[in-house]
Amino acid sequence: MKKDHGLTGTDLLHNPAYNKSTAFTEEERDRYRLRGLLPPAVGSMEMQIKRVLANLRRKESDIEKYIFLSALQERNERLFFRLIMENFREIVPLVYTPTVGQACKEFANIFRSEKGFYVTARDRGRIREILDNWPYHDVRIIVVSDGERILGLGDLGANGMGIPLGKLGLYCACAGISPEHTLPVLFDVGTNNAELVDDPIYLGLRQPRLRGEAYFSLMDEFVEAANDAFPGVLIQFEDFGADNAFAHLAKYRDSCLCFNDDIQGTASVVLAGVHASTRLSGVPFRNLRFQFLGAGSAAAGIGNMIVQALIEEGLDADEARGRLLFFNRRGLVTSSMPDVPEHVRQFAHDLPGYGFIEAIDVHKPDILIGATGSPATFTREIIRKMAEVRPQPCIFALSNPTSRAECTAEEVYRWTGGRALFASGSPFDDVQINGRTHRPGQGNNAYIFPGVGLGMIACRGKTVPDAIFLEAARELAGTLDDDDLALGALYPRIDEIRSVSLRIATAVATYAWEHGLADSDPPADIEGHIRSLMYDPSY
Repeated sequence: MKKDHGLTGTDLLHNPAYNKSTAFTEEERDRYRLRGLLPPAVGSMEMQIKRVLANLRRKESDIEKYIFLSALQERNERLFFRLIMENFREIVPLVYTPTVGQACKEFANIFRSEKGFYVTARDRGRIREILDNWPYHDVRIIVVSDGERILGLGDLGANGMGIPLGKLGLYCACAGISPEHTLPVLFDVGTNNAELVDDPIYLGLRQPRLRGEAYFSLMDEFVEAANDAFPGVLIQFEDFGADNAFAHLAKYRDSCLCFNDDIQGTASVVLAGVHASTRLSGVPFRNLRFQFLGAGSAAAGIGNMIVQALIEEGLDADEARGRLLFFNRRGLVTSSMPDVPEHVRQFAHDLPGYGFIEAIDVHKPDILIGATGSPATFTREIIRKMAEVRPQPCIFALSNPTSRAECTAEEVYRWTGGRALFASGSPFDDVQINGRTHRPGQGNNAYIFPGVGLGMIACRGKTVPDAIFLEAARELAGTLDDDDLALGALYPRIDEIRSVSLRIATAVATYAWEHGLADSDPPADIEGHIRSLMYDPSY
């Protein structure tokens, strides 16, 4: 425990950063005036974790478990993060996807205490002033969302606060970013969700969403204020509508330290899975062909990243883009299709309007990528057609939460006789087919963004170009071992994520130092330096 916190008695017990509850020693109970305020038995963090897990497992629903864990974080921060670190597989799906989707939908109902920071349309001209209300002044990472496109659930307005809270929780648990260095922000500019506006307990602004100049000038003010209040801060944009997501990234990416996780983080984790798939299929990366269902910000970001990776393999830009077919709600994205968003138009081709299954026959993709937000869109016919054209097709069903996935892991393995490789955005259990165990890969952005954030903080990065995410993807793919590959896995086990984050942080910081993207000099031992910065939630 830090010796200079200056807290005693109930003030200490009510401070989540310093509270140890029953683990305060006899000497500490005297020093901090805790005698009589705690049961007499002195416990340990290990015993507390056992107690918490027993209580957690008694909860009947995942949303009850989410509420329980949220309350634990409010009482004892270190115990909360240690619990996650020692139980990644069980806890991460409860504090983030898929449970966080339900938590956002029910945010007003389950609201217990204030968390995070709200910047609203009413704060114009005062954002820098109100940032001083945040109690921590050494903020190094901000996750901000305007709640317009929460997972696959759409416009949830102020209820979207669950996303910045969850993402920053993963930064702490997966990459060792200290909680006091994080700031979750909900940028509340209204909502077009009539159900929320009519809900008497909704906690956000009851007005239509700001659009156009009124919206973008407010974001300008926020970005400028954040960089003034917290110099060198990394801003992660999260769950914005596609048009705004691309607009923010284009505007700020070259002038400050920022990235969009839906566009770049998702693309990087999918690219890592694609790299891993080549180790199983034997098909060289430069020869791969791709077909997309869905053409929003995530899909376009994945497409951009794949094209850059193919160019690095020696293809020219036109040839690389020719390897990718995109389908949106109206069908194949072609040169003649009207009203195609700019971020998708680059992938339009001068082709007949093939249907989706017909395109599989003609294009013969190795990789099928779903980013639709619509469940069950990868039908038996589609998956079996993929198995006809490729001996070991690779299926990415990326939509979150689990209820929105384009298909399930078991469906893919059974429809292909166990030949396919599979990854999803939300977790699926292992599947047994013909006596063989298949481990579905979870293309969870948590494999990428915590390590990238840690690395850029460690080197005091200036900007985060796509090259950083290409580097992170290669490093993530390289963490798979022979046991992972034997199970058909495209990603390492989730309980290895902290060591994976350290490897990625080391790789991207090294790249930044080597390519003039950092505002500091590299230490002799980069990995050791970064490890020394990682928050250890121990007593």
